[in-house]
Amino acid sequence: MDFVKSLAIAASGLRAQAGRMRVLSENIANAESTAPRAGVDPYRRRVPTFRSELDRSLEARVVTMGPVRTDSSDFRTKYEPGHPSADPAGNVRYPNVNSLIEMTDLREAQRSYEANVNVIGATRRMIQRTLDILRA
Repeated sequence: MDFVKSLAIAASGLRAQAGRMRVLSENIANAESTAPRAGVDPYRRRVPTFRSELDRSLEARVVTMGPVRTDSSDFRTKYEPGHPSADPAGNVRYPNVNSLIEMTDLREAQRSYEANVNVIGATRRMIQRTLDILRA
């Protein structure tokens, strides 16, 4: 594999993981939000997806951010009769976001991002060593 392909593949991974981290951060930020009024759905968890695409100019497969889907699982409910978003029974619906899962996914995305940064760094060092050898 040549250096340009290595850099392009790692860069596509960086872009994909950065997009994933944005979606996960949005989920975390809205984990405890409620609907503006009773009868309206609160924030619904978003799930990032990826897809593999062929980059014809490089003749290599790269990863891209796929469509961001919504999680159709049930909302969490809490009994809070005085809350402005409470239904007639006094229940408030909260987003279907589990902060622990989102933080775990965020950490995994961060590790994947760092791995791609390391690939770029290693490729850069190999290019520099090659140039040093050619100069000698």
